[in-house]
Parts: sequence; structure tokens; C-alpha cells
Amino acid sequence: MEEEIDLKNVIHMFLERKIAILIILLVCIALGYVYTTYFVNPMYTATSTAILTSNTETEEGQTAVTQSEVTLNNSLLSTYRGIATSDSVVSTVISNLGLNISAEALKSQITVASATNTQIIQISVENDDPSLAAKIANEIRKVFTDRVAELYDMQNIKPLDDAKVPTEPSNINHVKDILLFLAGGIVLSVIYVVLANLLDNTVKSSSDIEKAIGINVIAEIPIYEFGRGRKK
Repeated sequence: MEEEIDLKNVIHMFLERKIAILIILLVCIALGYVYTTYFVNPMYTATSTAILTSNTETEEGQTAVTQSEVTLNNSLLSTYRGIATSDSVVSTVISNLGLNISAEALKSQITVASATNTQIIQISVENDDPSLAAKIANEIRKVFTDRVAELYDMQNIKPLDDAKVPTEPSNINHVKDILLFLAGGIVLSVIYVVLANLLDNTVKSSSDIEKAIGINVIAEIPIYEFGRGRKK
């Protein structure tokens, strides 16, 4: 029974301050909209892909991938990811494209990954210029392929898909950002209600008196609204 009464009290606490809660939530939603619209610098991600293939040819001139080559390629995937973001590759890309950026800064924009259970290498570049992001991704794949050929003396990397110029920012999600601010508003509302209740020492009912002094109330004097005949 006590748990039911406590639950009712908690619900009453929130309903009593519903206007303040609504204001907090609306302010947080507005802040989320302003943040995601005006304060997030849009970044664009372009991805070029390459595939690890055979380094040998059949008598008919066709490439034939053997199991040993598949095993070798799989073991080299992590090494290839390191080569693609190495200083030599990144510096060559900067020189080829005439970029005004340091090697370390460009490295922070590059992500190299391999598609799950495949021999496909994905080279992604994030930049505030969508066209430049695509150019860098394609150039990294080219320089990386040449670098691997120099190091291993084999041509087992072939281009798959060129990076396309992205049309939408990859780091902006208006709905997600606003929902995050809304979640923050809900937390703030709960904190506000709890603190307001703890700091509120006014007497609203006889039960408040009983809790405060530990003595049962013997009687209550009703207050009537004269002219209406109703008891408050």
C-alpha cells in the first residue's frame, strides 16, 4: 500500500511541475536544433574500393586465384591497411594533389577497412570538401597499389569502384542530435523535480505535518469558498 502511495506522490510531483518540465524540454529541443543546424561543421566521406586478386595468369591469359593466394591475401590485409596510411603513401598523395595539409592531419581523415569475409579493401576519406574527399580517396588507392607493387613485387591489387562525390554530410544527423538533446532535457527535468521537491518545505496537506513532526493529525478544519458552497 505504501508503494502505491509513494508512486502517486511521485506522479503528483511531476504533474505539479508539468509546465516547468515542458519548458525545459522545449528549450533543449530548440538548443539541439540550433546546434545540429548551425554549429556542426559538415564533413563528407568518400570511399574507393580495391580487391585483392591473383598475381598469376593461366595459359589463356586469365587470372586464376589459388587457395594459397587467398590465404596470403587474407594474411596481408592488415599489413595493407597500414601501408595505405603510411607516411610514404600519404606524403605522395599530398604531393600529387598539391594539398596544403600535413601528413598527420590527412591521416586523421583516412579510414582503411576490409569488408567482412571478403578481400575488398575500402579506403574512406572524410573532408569538408566533398569533391576533394573523393579525389583523395581515389589517389590513395592508386599510390597505395603502386607502393604494394614496389614492396612485394606483385600486382595483386585491382581497383574496384572509384570514390563518388558525396552529396550528403556524413557527420550530421538532425534527428539523432535533437533526440540526444531531448534525452538531456528529460534528465534535467528529473533533477529539477527532485531538487525542487527536496527544497520545498511548505505544508500542503496534513500528511506533510505528520511526516515533519511525527505526530498524527487529530482533526482538520475545512475551508469553504463562500458563495459556492464548496469545500477546499
